[in-house]
Amino acid sequence: MLEKTTRINYLFDFYQALLTPKQCDYMEMYFREDYSLGEISDLSLVSRQAVYDNIKRTETMLESYEKKLHLYEKFMQRAALIEKMEETVPDNERDLLHMLNQLKELD
Repeated sequence: MLEKTTRINYLFDFYQALLTPKQCDYMEMYFREDYSLGEISDLSLVSRQAVYDNIKRTETMLESYEKKLHLYEKFMQRAALIEKMEETVPDNERDLLHMLNQLKELD
């Protein structure tokens, strides 16, 4: 479950500009602020089922965007390559390590 939550949070980071404000609010409350469906439904004045359906639809949309655009996949590949590079750089190569850290900050 934690892996799914982490993945959804990353997808949300990458694609939230493509979502409606309501979808963003629900995703933010559910995945980042750890609100329950009942709490979100009370705050939004809609049924718990409506909140659940909206979140599931939004998850599907995020996965669909990722399937087409691969932003998360490329991010993970870059992170893995940077990590490998860091492991192979000798300690005396501070400039290269600094540049690798700058690469990390770009994401």
